This record gives sequence, structure tokens and C-alpha cells, in this order.
Amino acid sequence: MIKPHGADILKPLFIENSVERNALLEEAASLPALILNSASAANAVMLGAGYFTPLEGYMNVADTLSVAEKMQTENGLFWPVPCINCTDDITAIEGSSTIALLDPNIEGNPVLAIQNVEAIESLSEAQINLVTKQIFGTLDTGHPGVKTFKGLGKYLISGPIKVLNYSYFETDFASTFRTALQIRNQIEQNNWETVVAFQTRNPMHRAHEELCKIAQESINADGILIHMLLGRLKPGDIPADIRDAAIRKMVELYFPKNTVMVTGYGFDMLYAGPREAVLHAVFRQNAGCTHLIVGRDHAGVGDFYGPFDAQTIFDNNTIIDALDIEIFKADHTAYSKKLNKVVMLRDATDHTKEDFVMLSGTRVRDMLAAGEDLPPEFARPEVAEILMSYYQQEENL
Repeated sequence: MIKPHGADILKPLFIENSVERNALLEEAASLPALILNSASAANAVMLGAGYFTPLEGYMNVADTLSVAEKMQTENGLFWPVPCINCTDDITAIEGSSTIALLDPNIEGNPVLAIQNVEAIESLSEAQINLVTKQIFGTLDTGHPGVKTFKGLGKYLISGPIKVLNYSYFETDFASTFRTALQIRNQIEQNNWETVVAFQTRNPMHRAHEELCKIAQESINADGILIHMLLGRLKPGDIPADIRDAAIRKMVELYFPKNTVMVTGYGFDMLYAGPREAVLHAVFRQNAGCTHLIVGRDHAGVGDFYGPFDAQTIFDNNTIIDALDIEIFKADHTAYSKKLNKVVMLRDATDHTKEDFVMLSGTRVRDMLAAGEDLPPEFARPEVAEILMSYYQQEENL
């Protein structure tokens, strides 16, 4: 099986031993405590689940700036997006060597992790802008990722952590949330050697379904990992439970049995385009996948990135040398009325726009909210039914 990134074995930071975990929870009750923001909490979950192998905790200012500028830590480890714990208030933890990290996403703010504090440093406004610009390619707060990142706070708390639970992901998405180790173990049990991953924060329509099948056939993959983001999204995006139901229905009815794993991971969407696409590749290599589908405008938002920027970044020699996972570069896909099947646009050079069934996201939402059937060439009827029920419920609230 493909090796994890930067290590011979996966390095999840979740404390598996229940006795040790309970002792740490008891210890945490007497420690200075910090309520995390959702982004820092998501980083803790990903560290615990092994997706951030080989990191041992949150980065300091030097590593944060180095990763932002060069996609490498100070000691040369390749990493595309800083893994940080930021806050705007250090009153409760100043001078502490060990702190309890509290979950902002669960009522009562239970302990999520314990951190050994190596440093508490502040980022200047110029440094925050530098990191923002490098990660997101813009300082425009109309970009949802920029707006969130710039609001996290200027104090950066670095040091290793021990993760004590997986926040709400394990309970709210019991059948879907999986750690990198659990996925690796399942791939091994399935005797899959070549595995192609598909990242999604949206429901999957016919074009997404066929893209997975095209990629599987092209690389002769044993199986497909459909890996959905379960954390926070921007307003207007479809909630994870609805996406989960729609994707599972599609896989049940339209994929051969035992060829697809439907799973999810506990991270908040960054909308960071090219940099986030590279981070997605790290996640999937750590989960045991040999290939990742990177499509048009992967992890993008609005018009902040070119349609293929998230593909061309993988031509960077630093990334080529650092990662073992291979990238399946996909074009936009749509149903061809000429060929009566879904195709990638680059393979249909004799087509005009009128030869495809294409709907904007706004048009899809309007049709579903109005109870109008989506064209079967665009969406499977069983998937559309789940989405329609959700949108009509939203309209009636």
C-alpha cells in the first residue's frame, strides 16, 4: 500500500488507550482552558484522525510563514497549508505549559485535546496578510475562506497535542466519518491496490458519477473512495447529512457493488483552490489512495481562481518530489445529447454549448425549490428527490 506522507507509518494523534484517555480528561479539568475556533478544532480532529501525518501538533510562526511562502516547514517537511491554533484572547492561558483545548462546536464545550504549549506568539497584520495572500491568492474578504482566516485572531499557540475525541463528527455521522487509519484498513481488507479518491463538498450529479467511473476505468482502479467534507461550509451550501443521503443512494443504485467506499472526514472547507487541492492530495495519500481526481475549479469559489489552477499547481517540482499520490486531471463533465452519455468537454471538440445538458447551480436550486424535476441527463431521479425534499423544506421555513 502507498506510504503515508512524510512517514513510514500513519501517525494519528488520537489517544486510543481508554485508560490513558480518561486520565488525560481528568487532568484537563484542572488545566487552563482555551475554547478553540472551528478551524483550529477541525485541525485537531484531522491531527487525531491521521490525515495530517506526520505533523505532531500546531505550527509556530516560523513554520507558518515558511509553509505559506514555500510549502515547507523550517525543517523541510512539505506541507501546503499551515496547521495552526489561533485566538484573539490568551488571557486564560498566558504563561501555561499545558492547556486544555475545548470544542466550540458542542454544547458545553467539552475537552477536545490537550496541548503542550511550546510558544505563544503574535502575528503582525503584515504577516497575517502575507499568509492569507499565499494560501488564498487574495486578500478580498468577499472570499469566504479569507474572511474566516482573517477573523481567527493574531495569537498563535504552537506545540504538540493529544486528541481525546472527534468532536461531533463521530456521533452525527457515525456511518460516514472515518479516520485515515480506518480507510487504510478497509482498503487492505478489500484487497484494493489502486484506489482513486473523489473529493466532494456537494451532492453528486450524473457528471460527478461518470467522472468517477471514467477515472476508475482510465487508471484501472480496484475501487473508488468518495470522500466528503463533513465540517463547516459557506452559507448556501448543502448540509452534510443531505449530501450523505444523496451520495449513498447514487452509489447504491448506479455503481457495481463493492467498488465504492462512501466516507467523510472532519474538516472545515477553506475554499483555497490550488493550495487546498494539494492539501486534499495529502489527506488521500495518508488514507491509502494512489490517485486523486482533481477537476475543474477544484476547491474554488466564485471567480477567485482559474478553472485549472488546482491542476497546474501539481506541475510544481516541489510537489512532484514530495507526494507519491498521482493526480487524475479531469475536465468539466456534462451530458452530451449527441453521444447520449456524459463526457469530458475536452474530449468533445466537435460539440457546441447547445449539445450539452448543463445547468447553473442557481438554476438547479430554483428548480428543486419549485418542485420541478431536474433533467435525468443531469441528475439521477432518486438523488434529485432527496435534494428536492430538502430545498422545499427550506423554502417553507
